[in-house]
Amino acid sequence: MSQHVVPVTEIGRSRPAAAMAGLAAMPATGSLLDRLQRPLTDLRISVTDRCNFRCSYCMPKEVFDKDYQYLPHSALLSFEEITRLARLFAAHGVHKIRLTGGEPLLRKNLEVLVEQLAELRTPDGQPLDLTLTTNGSLLARKARALKAAGLRRVTVSLDGLDDAVFRRMNDVDFPVAEVLAGIEAAKAAGLGPIKVNMVVKRGTNEQEILPMARHFRGTGVVLRFIEYMDVGATNGWRMDEVLPSAEVVRRIAEEFPLVPLDATAPGETAQRWAYEDGGGEIGVISSVTQAFCHDCNRARLSTEGRLYLCLFASMGHDLRPLLRGGADDAQITSAIGHIWQGRSDRYSELRAQRAPDVDAKAPRRVEMSYIGG
Repeated sequence: MSQHVVPVTEIGRSRPAAAMAGLAAMPATGSLLDRLQRPLTDLRISVTDRCNFRCSYCMPKEVFDKDYQYLPHSALLSFEEITRLARLFAAHGVHKIRLTGGEPLLRKNLEVLVEQLAELRTPDGQPLDLTLTTNGSLLARKARALKAAGLRRVTVSLDGLDDAVFRRMNDVDFPVAEVLAGIEAAKAAGLGPIKVNMVVKRGTNEQEILPMARHFRGTGVVLRFIEYMDVGATNGWRMDEVLPSAEVVRRIAEEFPLVPLDATAPGETAQRWAYEDGGGEIGVISSVTQAFCHDCNRARLSTEGRLYLCLFASMGHDLRPLLRGGADDAQITSAIGHIWQGRSDRYSELRAQRAPDVDAKAPRRVEMSYIGG
């Protein structure tokens, strides 16, 4: 085993959720609030811990190498188990589900899961807003089937248009042209509006900001710029590699004047800006410089059933023993309710108040590749 391996048991530590199921019954009411009065409305489900890219900010090759121990298939939640949990989360008020990874399109027959999830309804009878985040490498061949199965929208991760820069960032020599072809295939299939996420890392790809804006402006694709984040423990994050979103907006506005837009929904992570001349919009996600914990409404479910209440969490709540141990829907519903009701996470808001050595001594945070971004 390589000395760089981070065992799954270490990045995915968990608390047993069974104890929560034994507390006073908490039936679903369609609305669930945490300790800071934040509702649970958005569930991100990781369907695999594997990815075919080795982006330095997420799955650096020196850690996720040939000796890295991925989860065995038997540990992963089945599509039926995922759908059962999604139905119970929907009863608590979740109306948006995003499928993530790793790279979710690596999960075999993913369109079968999409079809099952597309049949679920909110308490008021509405279909869920079913979306997927992908690196786009397999999107050209999968887009039509995903749309037919009931997927509504896709978000594609793309960190630059320059082929040399992009190949260097994905670190597997994958060409940018194939991702662009995937975006076009998704557009043709009706998976829209399409969003494209660019992680901006100072000194690595900041020169791609304007080319990306020029390329997607006027296409109907919403381009979003994400600050390089301190997720997990393997990406070597440093504050001096963060390019603040305010600087991104300033650079774009110098060429294309921008006007601010209102959020489309409570808890939206992106600050939205429109091109003054009507050429579309961009967004910036500023979890480092402008934390949005105060209205965060998202939970994350790992591929083997651990529920995480924050992207920067070090511990999850293990729901799989309930699923596979004979717990009924009422018990699992109650466990989910108690877990969310006890939530007080606000890592990004507290980050700026802590000395660097405090974070250095904190428990290892879960990797983004394990629970999705």
